Amino acid sequence: MKNNLVALLAGIIFGLGLALSQMIDPNKVLNFLDVTGNWDPSLAFVMMGALAVSMVSFRFILQRPTPIFETSFHVSKQTIINKPLILGAAIFGVGWGMSGYCPGPAVASLGLFSVEGAVMVVAIYAGFFSQRWLAQRK
Repeated sequence: MKNNLVALLAGIIFGLGLALSQMIDPNKVLNFLDVTGNWDPSLAFVMMGALAVSMVSFRFILQRPTPIFETSFHVSKQTIINKPLILGAAIFGVGWGMSGYCPGPAVASLGLFSVEGAVMVVAIYAGFFSQRWLAQRK
């Protein structure tokens, strides 16, 4: 129960950060990608801020023997760049560029009753289930 409350609180804080930075507005993302037209560099500043915080905090967090509310850290052990990784990243990028939503802002936009956000969340889950189905067929 405590883990669920912490996850909910973290999600709310993350969603508020997305809302304050206006990253739940797909036009912000689409304007960032429109480098020859109405270019908006604000997404780059949000990413740089997130990267700076992550780089500093991960150095301290990963020195702990375990997380505070979990028995171990869940960090990918994969170190190679392979075809499925590249294909997945490309699909993610195309979806993000076409819709202006990545998963976090899409979920956060549900709080604003955004139809486009809801369609994106359904598409994300369709992708999850399709990938699982395809992986089980192998």
